[in-house]
Amino acid sequence: MHNTLPPTHARPGPVPGSATGAHGAPAPLPIPWQPKPLSSARSGLRVLPDGRLHCWIEHATVRGVTPEMLCWWFQHLEGEITHHGVRTQRYRVWHPLDHVQVHYHARCRDGSIGPGAVLHLTEMLGADPASTVDVRSRIVRLDAGGFGHRPRVHGLPLAAMDYTFEAVPGGTRYVNSLTVGLPSAWARPLNALIRRFVFNRARGEAWLRHNVEEVGQFEHFLPQLYADEAGR
Repeated sequence: MHNTLPPTHARPGPVPGSATGAHGAPAPLPIPWQPKPLSSARSGLRVLPDGRLHCWIEHATVRGVTPEMLCWWFQHLEGEITHHGVRTQRYRVWHPLDHVQVHYHARCRDGSIGPGAVLHLTEMLGADPASTVDVRSRIVRLDAGGFGHRPRVHGLPLAAMDYTFEAVPGGTRYVNSLTVGLPSAWARPLNALIRRFVFNRARGEAWLRHNVEEVGQFEHFLPQLYADEAGR
């Protein structure tokens, strides 16, 4: 299923302010940012037989970025970066409008970040406080071939996020998906309620746009950050 949403280059801006806007939305970062439009990727949404909502994206080639860089990035989400003369959280540079904060709630036994570690992330889809995502998510895969984590909502495993990375000429082929609901046929009635009251189609469409924008942003900061910090 191809994306049938109208392409757009416009994004609803956050409420101006300092660290956060008047209604809790993150203030825009004062750095140049032209997000990729949703139409730059192939994407879609569908309801699975068990009632879960499945959102998927095949991004345009992420130019100048390697799978190894992406693996390193998801192991180093915390910290700051200087981008266009501004010192700020690197997580916010990844999406200057929607991202609020991130930290590793739990690391692996050896202190590293990999399967078993837990992320705590906060963001607002479309910079809209009504679409706030504030979850802890356990990492189930992290290597040069992909990244997977499992957000929990009110302690329940209601979502699965899976990414795959593949080296291609000029960069990386990046494919990812978000599946919301419980993976069981008996949960079909509950999944219908989740689609209606927790994560509906409109929110899925907002996630598609948000993800295309943040993945496109990698081209603008990750190669230099990786060279500076990983020395490669």
